[in-house]
Amino acid sequence: MRTVASPYMHWAKICSSARYNLATSGLMSYPLAKLPVSLDQLELTRGGGYGYAPLVEAIAAHERVSPRNVVTATGTSMANHLAMAAILEPGDEVLVERPAYELLLSVLEYLRADIHRFERRERDGWALDPDAVGCAMTPRTRLIVTTNLHNPAGVLAGQAELAAIGALARRNGARVLVDEVYLDAVFDGGPGTAFLLGEEFVTTNSLTKVYGLSGLRCGWILADEKLATQIYRLDDLFGVNPAYPAELLSCAAFANLGKIRAGARDLLERNREVLNLFLATRGDLAVMPQRWGTVVFPRLLTGSVDAFCRLLREKYETSVVPGSFFEMPEHFRIGTGGGTEALVAGLERLGAALDEFGARG
Repeated sequence: MRTVASPYMHWAKICSSARYNLATSGLMSYPLAKLPVSLDQLELTRGGGYGYAPLVEAIAAHERVSPRNVVTATGTSMANHLAMAAILEPGDEVLVERPAYELLLSVLEYLRADIHRFERRERDGWALDPDAVGCAMTPRTRLIVTTNLHNPAGVLAGQAELAAIGALARRNGARVLVDEVYLDAVFDGGPGTAFLLGEEFVTTNSLTKVYGLSGLRCGWILADEKLATQIYRLDDLFGVNPAYPAELLSCAAFANLGKIRAGARDLLERNREVLNLFLATRGDLAVMPQRWGTVVFPRLLTGSVDAFCRLLREKYETSVVPGSFFEMPEHFRIGTGGGTEALVAGLERLGAALDEFGARG
């Protein structure tokens, strides 16, 4: 029997928690009590159909697209799964960035895709490079997969770079899937969804990472109308309707997203200042200062990251994500979406662990 699983998701569910958790990738949970909704406004069941219309309309307004281009999904992970499954046939060639979010690769393996790679290089600031994509493409490439903001490095891809990759895909009769789950963390001057660059683009997003609303599992896909219909029909294989209370709460979240967004921005700006001050003191790490998002991806200059992570967790009660889950074993990922006091405490322990690990030689 063929077994396909996600090593990272297993680790995240079983091994990532710690007293000082720097392994999270999204914002701390937004309190349910702050959503202006009461229990008597919720219902357990709605009628059938594809997509809850008020939620679809709220997502469309948020992304500035037509509701006909919106497919609702259970979080960004399922959105990515559905989009790739609807686009690909077994054996189709897919071009994926490296380093990559591990779950994207595991889903493609499950779908029996022929996975090829293009590089996002640390020396180039992990930039998305259309030339690297073009060199790696073949006439068989059916899908190009990237993330924006990049996971794990948190780097923003420019619209010009994305448009150039879209042009490559269009000439090849291929599509471009962009996971945009961190993109809203750019806040002022954000580029908007890549879906608006052309119908070869398919994008995924959710309320999970930037807004602290992961419990709602409110995700979505933006696709041309024909593909959107195909994705909804494919989702019939996985469930009938989403949980209606979650859809109602998601509508309430969108109605109050300005307030939620302002709080998220304030938290991340405070935490970014704390993080960058810490990183500036560390000669044992190679890393760019964080500019956007909720994660950063330093490289440990000496020693084994896995050994360091064990010391950090076992002695200092602090967790980060080993870079081996992103094909970069000399790196680790730090999450900055928790409370500021917790981040300060976690970074203090991270620094102490780095000092001890370096002293060991």
